[in-house]
Amino acid sequence: MAHLIRHKLTNKLTNAAHTVSNKSQAKVSGMFARLGFQAATDEEGLGFAECDDLDYDYRQGMQMDVLQGGEEGGHMEGEGDLDGDSHYQRDGTGPRPSSLKTGGSVDEDKPKITSWEAGWNVTNAIQGMFVLGLPYAILHGGYLGLFLIIFAAVVCCYTGKILIACLYEENEDGIKVRVRDSYVDIANACCAPRFPRIGGHVVNVAQIIELVMTCILYVVVSGNLMYNSFPGFPVSQKAWSVVATAALLPCAFLKNLKAVSKFSFLCTLAHFVINILVIAYCLSRAREWAWEKVKFYIDVKKFPISIGIIVFSYTSQIFLPSLEGNMQRPSEFHCMMEWTHIAACVLKGLFALVAYLTWADATKEVITDNLPATIRAVVNLFLVAKALLSYPLPFFAAVEVLEKSLFQDGGRALFPDCYGPGGQLKSWGLGLRVALVVFTLLMAVFVPHFALLMGLTGSLTGAGLCFLLPSLFHLKLQWRNLLWHHVFFDVAIFVIGGICAVSGFIHSIEGLIEAFKYNIHD
Repeated sequence: MAHLIRHKLTNKLTNAAHTVSNKSQAKVSGMFARLGFQAATDEEGLGFAECDDLDYDYRQGMQMDVLQGGEEGGHMEGEGDLDGDSHYQRDGTGPRPSSLKTGGSVDEDKPKITSWEAGWNVTNAIQGMFVLGLPYAILHGGYLGLFLIIFAAVVCCYTGKILIACLYEENEDGIKVRVRDSYVDIANACCAPRFPRIGGHVVNVAQIIELVMTCILYVVVSGNLMYNSFPGFPVSQKAWSVVATAALLPCAFLKNLKAVSKFSFLCTLAHFVINILVIAYCLSRAREWAWEKVKFYIDVKKFPISIGIIVFSYTSQIFLPSLEGNMQRPSEFHCMMEWTHIAACVLKGLFALVAYLTWADATKEVITDNLPATIRAVVNLFLVAKALLSYPLPFFAAVEVLEKSLFQDGGRALFPDCYGPGGQLKSWGLGLRVALVVFTLLMAVFVPHFALLMGLTGSLTGAGLCFLLPSLFHLKLQWRNLLWHHVFFDVAIFVIGGICAVSGFIHSIEGLIEAFKYNIHD
């Protein structure tokens, strides 16, 4: 009898403890929900339970393709190009796990890239053609422009890291698991459960604008460079843009990031040759450098455009989730980001300062236009080659975003899949890719203003994708793991980025209106 009474009392105490615990947890979850920082929902908890099960099975020897790369990276990390990477979204709207595939798929056969190849892609993005506009930024910003080149490098490196951190969550064993696949997945998770899809739509639109504008700028600068290289030819800048676009049509046949990485490597080599030629010429005129022209005050009207130019020259965040997911060793991502941004900061700062000291107030929007005719022709030919080699990376990324959002979004896709059963691209899908190349040409022909377009894009989407959204998403998704200085950095970046974006956008629009009103050409 005593044993029975003791057993009943134990059961009642246990039930009471569970009830109190559940009520407390509900109150805490409700408080966080009202603040906007959601605690784990039932669906999310189920997703983490599935992660734990998969992790256990993997450690027992079962090769689950959703959790590969853990032994090399020090923690379990999913592959970025697998379908199963997006099914652990917080909004619970992603496809179900595809880790139990019995046969190989097209995605599984995509080749992985090394950290060096990923570094070439990032270097190509942040050390690309847009360095040509940096001396123009120094013209209107002086020493503050130089400071911003360094500041933007530090901030963009940091936001790139925290953006990738938002792809991961810790499971019950404290192991980081890649639960999201893309920038869009992060945005959807941040807006769940109230608006589970709106975040992804906003990021998709911003990504497409950023990528397509980058492609347009490559066409604009190609036409500009060829026109200034051969001024005696009876060929207009618009006609040169058409010739450059004809060379870019094969981009429509690109299939994976491995091929793009090869273009990026050649592009980086061309970039170093260009820098050496321009800096060598500037050094030959070192005695004429106008140090007194580098000022501490700024042109209030023009400097916000310079901010957009500097920010846009560092934009790579939209490529990073795909790059990190395609890396053979994702654990090397942070190291890769650091050396690429340090190298970019040093080279950009030196290039911008030396070029501005050489030409001072005569500095043009595209700095190679200041070179003597003979040297300009050689340098511009390298630059055109670099522009044509740089075009595939943003074009491939833009195509990938459009295909995933419009043609491959499961049952929610607006149009039928543009790929056949064997993974081959359908003819009408190829036609849409060619149409995108032609669209970049038309925009380059009608708006041939390199620096103003660069400033506008940097202010509109560059600041949003590089400063505002990564810091906001990091605060929202990683709130429980952040230290006070992380919170301070994220809030400061969000505020400063917002101010720069608004001012740069307004002044870039004013500059474009003025250019069309008075028929000003680059």
